[in-house]
Amino acid sequence: MEIKELTRAEEQLMQILWQLKKGFVKDVMAQLSEPLPAYNTVSTIIRILEAKGFVSYISYGKSHEYFPLISKETYQNFATDKLMSGYFDNSVQHMFSYFVKKEKIDLKEADEILKLIKKLKNK
Repeated sequence: MEIKELTRAEEQLMQILWQLKKGFVKDVMAQLSEPLPAYNTVSTIIRILEAKGFVSYISYGKSHEYFPLISKETYQNFATDKLMSGYFDNSVQHMFSYFVKKEKIDLKEADEILKLIKKLKNK
């Protein structure tokens, strides 16, 4: 199955569904911060996620309880691969260098990452 890229709004709702594991639209809305979008907006985005194959549901009359079909880890792998190939020529070194230059990683974090890499190499 081909994974499709999510919009920012779709990803926000997926993050909530991954956290909840399952829920109704009202449960998803309860996790959103102010200003809250309209109920119909959230419902529409969840139906788009269903059409994209990210969620499914169990029907209880007119109500639907939604649950993820794609794990957070699966999408995380997809998004990371897309980021790496699209912006860093599939080079962890280029990505790491970018984050250091943009000061998104401090020296302590860089040291921890290097220790982790060394540990993984020794396995």
